[in-house]
Amino acid sequence: MDPRCALWLPLFDALADPLLVARLAAEAEEAGWHGLFVWDHVRWREPVTHVADPWITLAAIASTTSALRFGPMVSAITRRRPVKLARETASLDLLGGGRLVLGVGLGSDRFAGEFSRTGEECDDRVRGRMLDESLEVLRAAWSGEVVHHRGEHYAVDGVRFLPRPVQRPGVPVWAAGFPGNSRPMRRAARLDGFFPVNLTSAGEFADAVGKVEALRSGGPFDYVCEVEPGADVTPFVDAGATWCLTAFDPASLSVDHVRGVLRDGPAVR
Repeated sequence: MDPRCALWLPLFDALADPLLVARLAAEAEEAGWHGLFVWDHVRWREPVTHVADPWITLAAIASTTSALRFGPMVSAITRRRPVKLARETASLDLLGGGRLVLGVGLGSDRFAGEFSRTGEECDDRVRGRMLDESLEVLRAAWSGEVVHHRGEHYAVDGVRFLPRPVQRPGVPVWAAGFPGNSRPMRRAARLDGFFPVNLTSAGEFADAVGKVEALRSGGPFDYVCEVEPGADVTPFVDAGATWCLTAFDPASLSVDHVRGVLRDGPAVR
C-alpha cells in the first residue's frame, strides 16, 4: 500500500488563526493531501508570540474537509483530564465522520517551559505513568461501556461515555518518542502507530521500525516519519513509513510558504 502524506503545522503567529488553518486544510484536501496535523502547545519560545488552541482549530478543520485525516501531533495529554479528553475526542471524531487521529507523547519542558511555567508535572517518569493511565481511561471510555477506574492519578466511578467515536474500537492513537528510549516504543507497540522524533536519517527510522515490530503482536499499524518540504520520501517508505508528515520550521513560518508547499501537492498521490 502506498504511504499517505500530510502537512504538519505549528499553530504559531501567522498560523494562530483557526479560520485560516481551516481554509488551508480545505485547500490541502483539494490538492490531494491525505492529512493535516497540528502541533499542540500552550506557548513556545521566542520569537513566537501567538499560539492557537489545537482542539478548536481541529474542529474547524473537521468542518471544512470531508476526507482529510487530522489530529494533534503530538499532544502531551497529561495536561488534560482524561474524562474531558474522552468527550472531546469522541465529539471531534463524530464531527469529522471518523477521521481523527490522536497523537500522544510526554512532551518536554525544555522547548518553552510549558510545564514549569504553568504548574504542570515536570518529572518525565511521573508524566509517563500519567500518560499510560490516561490512555487506559480513554480506551475504556471509547468502548461505550460503563467505566470503573481507580488509578494512581485518575478516578472514574461508574460513568458511561456516549456517544462513542465513529471509529471502532476507538480513535487511532499514535505514540511519539525518541527511538533510543525503550518505553515509548513499548507504549507504541500496544497502540496504533509510532512516530519516532528527532531522527537524522532513514536508517535510524528503519531501526526504530524494526524494534517496534519486534514488540508487536500483529494487526494494522502506522509508522510515521517527518520530512522537509520537497524531500524525497522514498528512503522512509522503503524503511516502513506508512505516513510522511511534511514539517515546517516555526522560525521561518509563513502562510505563503505553507500554501506553496500545499499547492505542490503530496510526494505520493
